[in-house]
Amino acid sequence: MMMSIGENLRIIQERIRESLIKSVSPERQIDVIAVTKKVAVDQIQEAVNLGVRNVGENKVQEMLGKFDQIDGLVNWHMIGHLQRNKVKYIVDKVSLIHSVDSLPLMEEISVRALKSGRQIDCLIQVNVSGEVSKFGIEPTELEDLIKKSQELSGIRAIGLMTMAPYDDNPEKARPYFKKLNELFQLTKEKRLSSVEMKVLSMGMSNDFDVAVQEGATMVRIGSALFGSRNYA
Repeated sequence: MMMSIGENLRIIQERIRESLIKSVSPERQIDVIAVTKKVAVDQIQEAVNLGVRNVGENKVQEMLGKFDQIDGLVNWHMIGHLQRNKVKYIVDKVSLIHSVDSLPLMEEISVRALKSGRQIDCLIQVNVSGEVSKFGIEPTELEDLIKKSQELSGIRAIGLMTMAPYDDNPEKARPYFKKLNELFQLTKEKRLSSVEMKVLSMGMSNDFDVAVQEGATMVRIGSALFGSRNYA
C-alpha cells in the first residue's frame, strides 16, 4: 500500500535523526529540500501544509509554473543545471541556487541580482566523482572560482553541492560525500571574506542517510517523500 506524504516525511525525519547519531556532528540542523520535479501542485501543497519549507526544482519552466500556486511560507531552491539565459526568470524567486558551476553563470546571476536589488546565495557544484555525465567544476578549480565570487557583489557563495553516482548500494556514495566535506572544511578554514561556508548540499532519496553521516546540512529528497514519478 502506498504511504502518505505525511508518513513518508515522518520516516525521512527519523532516518535523519538516526544518521545524525552516527555522524561526527550530531547536533547540526539538517534541511530537507523537497524535490518537486514532476510533482503535482496539490502534493507540493500537502507537503508544505505538513511543515516542509524548502522546495527544489530542477527546471526553470517547471518552477515558474508552480511558484504562484503554492500557499504558505516556502523557500524555492534551484537544484538543477541552470543556463545563463534562464537566470533572469528566477532571480526574484529563489532563496538558493545549488548548481553554480562556472564563472560566466556566477557573473550573470550577480548582474541580474543587482538589477533586482538582491544578493543571491549560491552553492558551488563540484563534480567529485569525475563522471562526464555530471555537471560541476573539478575539485582543483574550486578555490579559484570561490575567490572570483568575492569580486561579484550580487552573489554570495555559502557552500558546496554535489551529486554522487547512482547505485543501489548507498555505501558506494560515501567516498564522494566524504571528499566534498573535506573540500568544504578546507574552504571554511581559509576564512575568505564575503564567503561563508555553511551549507553542504548532498544526498538524495537513495543515499541521504550516508550523506548526513558524512556531514550534509541539506538533503534533496523527491521519491522518498512523494513516491515514484513518471518522467516520460
